[in-house]
Amino acid sequence: MKQLRLVARLVLLALAPSMATSDIASTTQSLMAFLQASGKLSVPAAIALQPTSTGFAPFVGSLPLSFRVRTSPGAGGTISLQVSSDFTPPEGPSASGGNLRYTCTGSSMGNPCSGIQTASPSAQSPVVSLPGAACTGGGAPCSQADPNTVQVDFVLENEPAYNTGNYSAQVLFVISAT
Repeated sequence: MKQLRLVARLVLLALAPSMATSDIASTTQSLMAFLQASGKLSVPAAIALQPTSTGFAPFVGSLPLSFRVRTSPGAGGTISLQVSSDFTPPEGPSASGGNLRYTCTGSSMGNPCSGIQTASPSAQSPVVSLPGAACTGGGAPCSQADPNTVQVDFVLENEPAYNTGNYSAQVLFVISAT
């Protein structure tokens, strides 16, 4: 019996160090991210310009523009538009002839364009001026809206000299955040 106890103690002593010891290690890691000024736009694929009345009244259409933005302190940004493809076929209205104008209303961030703007194929024209240190969503210091929005209301002149038919043009919107 003594011998059995001695063997049992030796077995327990042999097993005890491997059961009783453990190895725990920990480390920390720094994570870094460089967040730059950024912007994103969203518009419907197309809008139809509709006559305001009979005769040669202008055609009108409203385009809701949604955007998300983050600007640098002291920098700001802009949203602008440019006619990237003038109306076709060529016997109708022409943006290069100054026939397409617009106004900007209801911007939930920044300052919408003021007054009547002329859309042009040769230059970008303003839609919204964005402040520095601006950001979309989440509340202070960012705007409450997510996404931010502005409405662009187009007016297309309807001259008697235009040929009948369907006409279309492409408008490019650009967001620039610095």
